[in-house]
Amino acid sequence: MTSATRHLLRDDDLSPAELLEVLDLADRMKAEPFEHKPLAGPHTVALVFDRPTLRTQVSFAAGIAELGGNPMTVDGGLAAMGSREGVEDVARILGRQAAAIVWRTAHQADVVTMAAYSGVPVLNALTDEFHPCQLLADLQTVREHKGRLAGVRAAFVGDGACNMGNSWVLAGATAGMHVVVGAPAGFTPDAHVVSRAREIAQDTGGSIELVADPVEAVTGADVVITDSWVSMGREEESEERLRVFPPYGITEDLLSHAAADAIVMHCLPAYRGKEISEEVIEGPHSVVWDEAENRRHAQKAVLTWLLERSS
Repeated sequence: MTSATRHLLRDDDLSPAELLEVLDLADRMKAEPFEHKPLAGPHTVALVFDRPTLRTQVSFAAGIAELGGNPMTVDGGLAAMGSREGVEDVARILGRQAAAIVWRTAHQADVVTMAAYSGVPVLNALTDEFHPCQLLADLQTVREHKGRLAGVRAAFVGDGACNMGNSWVLAGATAGMHVVVGAPAGFTPDAHVVSRAREIAQDTGGSIELVADPVEAVTGADVVITDSWVSMGREEESEERLRVFPPYGITEDLLSHAAADAIVMHCLPAYRGKEISEEVIEGPHSVVWDEAENRRHAQKAVLTWLLERSS
């Protein structure tokens, strides 16, 4: 790996100024989806999936093709990285076959190792700790509907201890947003992540607040976000979680405490009637389909940005 290689492993890998550069590029790519061809050749991008995927796979595959490249999908189950072969060896193999590596897996430490040995940009397409590609799409969506990020109040309600909770506090702070996490005790974002986010917020004018009351969290919010209450790998906890989280479900009643023009986001898949009601996800405040589409544009932008700065 050269010292110049850039990666997206967690949300604070981009500075506040760099985040805006990527989002501006994402907007241009959305407006002109076939005008940018940094992968013409075609260059290959390896897409490695150890975890179930729909939006990640289709958005990266479509986006890489639009950039003029070749999406090479690797079945993580067949590759058995970390057991059949060490991540260090796989990284060096993929780095000689692909211009960049996208990996959706469980352990954050593994994508860090991949980045250390690959010699090409590595993008975290989801780990148990962070989901930075989703947050780029989320922030692009907020800008589209609110016209800005700095000063916007965003409420994340439900399981704040998940990867989306961690990523929202980091990315929101980087964007200068006021992020409130409404979650029961024991389900707040990682303390080290919150500390890092508050450090970033001191420079951006943003803020991070943790509250237990979902109504308090949502009151006055411009953006209301949720995610599944039972994340991948936590299925054995589903009975307890379904007992604890119902007050945090985004219903029309809870949403009534937010700003009148609030938007509602969910990274999907959604379990309707649990973390979000049918009426809300299909209602006028929902922007989840814009959010899902923007995965393609935001990922094209950050992939292009990383390649340009790693050459």
